[in-house]
Amino acid sequence: MDRLRGKRALITGGSSGIGLETVRQFIAEGARVAVTARSAESFEQVRQEFSDAVLCIPSDAGDAGAQKHAAEIVGQNFGGLDVLFVNAGIAELKPAEQWTEAAYDRSFAINVRGPFFLIQALLPILANPTSIVLNASINAHIGMPNSSVYGASKAALLSLARTLSGELISRGIRVNAISPGPIATPLYSKLGFSEADLKTVSESLKQQVPAHRFGTPREIASAVVYLASDDSAFMVGGEMIIDGGLGL
Repeated sequence: MDRLRGKRALITGGSSGIGLETVRQFIAEGARVAVTARSAESFEQVRQEFSDAVLCIPSDAGDAGAQKHAAEIVGQNFGGLDVLFVNAGIAELKPAEQWTEAAYDRSFAINVRGPFFLIQALLPILANPTSIVLNASINAHIGMPNSSVYGASKAALLSLARTLSGELISRGIRVNAISPGPIATPLYSKLGFSEADLKTVSESLKQQVPAHRFGTPREIASAVVYLASDDSAFMVGGEMIIDGGLGL
């Protein structure tokens, strides 16, 4: 339970779902943890569970300028960073003809632009070695209807895992990605479906997964712990697909 002992970690979107479960596992493994979320109110559960043990940083994941401020706070409080889990994201699903430029820009701002400029802002304080883990999606690999923009934004993250690893590995910085399938998190409740429609969509997704269930945040967080730890030191620019067989 000491795989992250002494490591300083930042988890974006760490106030719920996969992010919050990763906070739990990082702390259990000995890490010192900072988390970001869009507003101060979002940290209520984090503070209830961890009190002052977690550094909470309000930061809009889609605002490129805000990433510099988050990086400054991490530097001031931690002095440096050993692990970054880029988890914050948005999943907006709709037919191609219903997309507007504003909605398209919002998805790419949160899922791609924000993460890129956060990594850029953190470069001066990243340790040698550092592990960066990007939360992508199986939707980058499969042709799921209504996921065109979402899938494209997550495919961009997978590309960043490879290209940034090639660029940064000489500095001891490796970048890898996880690609979850459907996971039981609050994300699906934010898609704008009615309760009845959400249940229908959930059941339809389950039927497409060979494992016939949703994954759990714990299963994803455990993979992030592995990628964050020195156990995965030879994994560079790689991807772990954790989807119950959806992408087969």
